[in-house]
Amino acid sequence: MLQSVRRCLVLCAHTDDEFGCGGTIVRLAEAGAEIRYLALSTCEKSVPEGFARDVLAHECRESTSRLGIPPENVELGPFEVREFPRDRQPILERLVALRKGWAPDLVLLPTSTDRHQDHATVHQEGVRAFPHATLLGYELPQNEARFHSAAFVALTEAHLDAKIYALSAYESQGFRPYSSPAFIRSLATVRGVQAGTPYAEAFEPIQIVVR
Repeated sequence: MLQSVRRCLVLCAHTDDEFGCGGTIVRLAEAGAEIRYLALSTCEKSVPEGFARDVLAHECRESTSRLGIPPENVELGPFEVREFPRDRQPILERLVALRKGWAPDLVLLPTSTDRHQDHATVHQEGVRAFPHATLLGYELPQNEARFHSAAFVALTEAHLDAKIYALSAYESQGFRPYSSPAFIRSLATVRGVQAGTPYAEAFEPIQIVVR
């Protein structure tokens, strides 16, 4: 399936949400897909003490570069963290404009069960904006009490190492338990056991379009 993807949109509410699909991004880049990355907020209000307000924007550009996304295909902002429900219509309009200018075959976006209000808004408006694309919901365990893990992307040791290296660019987020290499590796191991592979990432299959 990944070999047939020509254009993939990685749709994120916040910088570092590629935690849920970094290994898959690496595989898509290897397969020659054109990948675009959109994080709708750089979360300046959530930056820890001691870091510049724009640190997450810089860290995100480094992370996505390590994953194989060209810098010109990375777009950040301009929405305010934790205020996405208020900005629902402008967010939808931004996504529809993207679809009209560059229709992706595959959209990776937050799951339907993500409890964060920004992620929930991006999921809902993403489903509305991309009605003819394959939609896979990526896993962010810190926001999930339940997750419909019915689709898996197999990863090798090299893919997982590339993901961990990319996410290590987020030095400002090192205090978060889910950012630790041990957690990233253990989750990939669990999903790999479920998929019958050494490692994997799990997704919610929201919509599958086979062409």
